[in-house]
Amino acid sequence: MFEPNEEQSELKYQELRIYSDEELHNYTEEELKNFKCKHDIPDLDDLEKGPWPSFVADAKREALHRRKLTQDRMMIERDVVEDMLGQVQISFDEGETHWKHGGIVGVFGYGGGVIGRYSDLPEKFPSIAHFHTMRINQPSSKFYNSDYLRTVCDLWEYRGSGMMNMHGSTGDIICLGTFTEQLEPIFYELTHVLQQDLGGSGSNLRTPECCVGRARCEYACIDTQAMCYELTHFYQDELHRPAFPYKFKFKFDGCPNGCVASIARSDMSYIGTWRDDIRIDQAAVQAYIGGEFKPNAGAHSGRDWGKFDIEKEVIGLCPTKCMRMNGGKLEINNKECTRCMHCINTMPRALRPGTETGVSILFGAKAPILDGAQMSVLTIPFMECEHPYDNIKEVVEKIWEWWPEEGKNRERLGELIQRQGLTKLLQVLEVPPMPQMVKEPRSNPYIFWKAEDVPGGWERDINDYRSRHKR
Repeated sequence: MFEPNEEQSELKYQELRIYSDEELHNYTEEELKNFKCKHDIPDLDDLEKGPWPSFVADAKREALHRRKLTQDRMMIERDVVEDMLGQVQISFDEGETHWKHGGIVGVFGYGGGVIGRYSDLPEKFPSIAHFHTMRINQPSSKFYNSDYLRTVCDLWEYRGSGMMNMHGSTGDIICLGTFTEQLEPIFYELTHVLQQDLGGSGSNLRTPECCVGRARCEYACIDTQAMCYELTHFYQDELHRPAFPYKFKFKFDGCPNGCVASIARSDMSYIGTWRDDIRIDQAAVQAYIGGEFKPNAGAHSGRDWGKFDIEKEVIGLCPTKCMRMNGGKLEINNKECTRCMHCINTMPRALRPGTETGVSILFGAKAPILDGAQMSVLTIPFMECEHPYDNIKEVVEKIWEWWPEEGKNRERLGELIQRQGLTKLLQVLEVPPMPQMVKEPRSNPYIFWKAEDVPGGWERDINDYRSRHKR
């Protein structure tokens, strides 16, 4: 069982709460139905129409709730939500944002965790003249109890706008909108009462994120929670004191199913894997073929798909064609397996990952901000993965010696790899090249000649060459 390194206090909402039940439920549905924002917001009203949930509906609930609280029960202006809606409407009307670039704002000693934001219409919308966002570092796998969540919500209701985003794309709890004067008190409450850290923001390590891992998943090949927790604590300086060219993300997938999509969203992707053979229960294979067990653990049982066909639904869909039925038994050529997980997902009672587990490390994924979206490239196919992860920390620090030195301002690691080539990445990591690193024929070739490896070096006498190679 994963246990944190330091003693954790038990939060009890009834001891920490700020608002009474009457204050939290201070309006009726009829009042909400008749609620009118203080600003004219026709376009936002339209967003409430249709079958889908709308952030506008949630914002109006919060606006009404704040309108019915007394001002002494809030540390910023009650109109913050209504003014936010009014400014968004003007942005819709004019086709441009009215949030100024926030610049640097934060809490003492931390360069990350607070996103500065100001309105460029402070006279019209004074309650959002400041509208700073705070990121709260989510626990590994986002396991919360209700006492914690209620306490955080009360704190943000009291010192912020009450609006939150569960969660940001990096995983943090996003607390939207407060004034500069409230940042230090909020930070104090988070760290001293809730034992909760701010998340990363700015040109630094962003909040590491992991899947549910061994806590709930039978496929997990690594303890993602322990790994995420350890690297989050170990790299606190990099998380809170921006010193990088741009942001850097760790994400931890317990198996190749990729439930946090680390391969698409992180500069350094960790994916649990195995290097021995897939375990096969031949009796269970026959039970799937005979219809005793439902494929995909019954997930596709909403309609009649017909009898399970292992040739069509498993073997025929294997991307490397490394599976076959032979004499009534399933055989797998494990040397050809690329760990796509399809066969294991389809027949989970018959197939399981191997027992010799570790992590694959990939580099360079990012969103399409500058040069387009990139998936991370497999660079270290297998590495053992045991606490305290010193071997993995060595890899991290090799990257962090190279990228901050060579990277341009606002250049992600993947863009540096594109610019300088996979050759340079492998030299930095001291990793031998492999055919698996070739994206496509004649692309990122993996044979890299150096002058000292070539007899005579690069410089040659052209006349001497021509004397031996007549035209």
